[in-house]
Amino acid sequence: GYFYSRWRKCIWSSHDLSDIVFIDNYIFNKDVYIQFNSTVGKYVGYTEHGVYNAELWNNNTGQLQSERAQVDICKQNADVYQQTITDKS
Repeated sequence: GYFYSRWRKCIWSSHDLSDIVFIDNYIFNKDVYIQFNSTVGKYVGYTEHGVYNAELWNNNTGQLQSERAQVDICKQNADVYQQTITDKS
């Protein structure tokens, strides 16, 4: 059979959340074939199929705006996590 998954992650390393990065991976058979990285600001394809879809998705301004907006959600969630951790210590 085939294995498809999608991993969405928020990555940050300090209390200053200005360095937060949102990554959205599309994975087929354990290989990332397309990725959105908020630092890059667009989709990047890693296979022939991924490059084809990245070009299509990068031309869809609504889809790109939606992905870029995920950074704000990451910041909100990270702020809650940081406060919870800080309050516990």
